Amino acid sequence: MARQTWKPGNMLYPVPAVMVSCQRPGEKPNIITVAWAGTVCSDPVMVSISVRPERYSYDIIRETGEFAINLVTKKLTRATDYCGVRSGRDVDKFREMHLTPVAVQGISAPGIGESPVILACRVKERKALGTHDLFLAEVVSVSVDEEYMDETGKFHLNDTELMTYSHGEYFVLGEKLGKFGYSVRKKK
Repeated sequence: MARQTWKPGNMLYPVPAVMVSCQRPGEKPNIITVAWAGTVCSDPVMVSISVRPERYSYDIIRETGEFAINLVTKKLTRATDYCGVRSGRDVDKFREMHLTPVAVQGISAPGIGESPVILACRVKERKALGTHDLFLAEVVSVSVDEEYMDETGKFHLNDTELMTYSHGEYFVLGEKLGKFGYSVRKKK
């Protein structure tokens, strides 16, 4: 099996592409697309995002200490891309992409109403890493779209057509390959 060795690079794909919303008091809300977001702890519930210091949203998040992570779907792919290539210094991304800012419990920054899941986050630590700073944040509330709830109260996240990012391209999640623990589950 032939292989090549390349210089170090971030090839950990696919990753969740998310829209992170933030807002300074009295100013218009903004959205930044982040592909470097992840879960870091389950108790307390914590996540991280990595943002370049020169990005418009960076100072907003640093100053306010809060942001919302909005999961994105197939329907939100164009808006996700747009919010990653246009600066909030120049455009109102909510207006341009016809997105709805919605209040989320626990923070002042709005979420995106069209997102199936919004994680309200409070920054606990900022760590300079090089090209990006890592914002480590506690999730203070989760808001879900009732459209994906069934009559028993179960939330069907995998019915939302979540979108992912891999090596410069967007993909929708689709085929189920297994369920956690299926490889060791006893057969009946």
